Amino acid sequence: MELIYDFKRFSFSTQLAIICFCIGTFLFGLFFLLPENDGIVILGLIFIIFAAFLNVIVLLKLLFQFIVITQEREKITIKILILLSNIPIACLYFFSILRSVSHNSLF
Repeated sequence: MELIYDFKRFSFSTQLAIICFCIGTFLFGLFFLLPENDGIVILGLIFIIFAAFLNVIVLLKLLFQFIVITQEREKITIKILILLSNIPIACLYFFSILRSVSHNSLF
């Protein structure tokens, strides 16, 4: 119960980053647990498009706040960095899946 309370205290952008990370990691793990299921790849691609759309909207909002609210720039910068931290993780997952698919298709 305390974990949920702590999660609610985060800003929306941080909550979004955590949720996107968890869902992406779940789909990444599911891909390796069920390698014959192509639906997971399609679901993953749909999730990436949806998550990218949401994250871009929140990023634009944060950038606007960064420009307008000069007193809060340090806090807003941290929120932006947390939001952007999912990009290298998503790239790592994507290239791992690509590598796995290319190695499996050679045999």
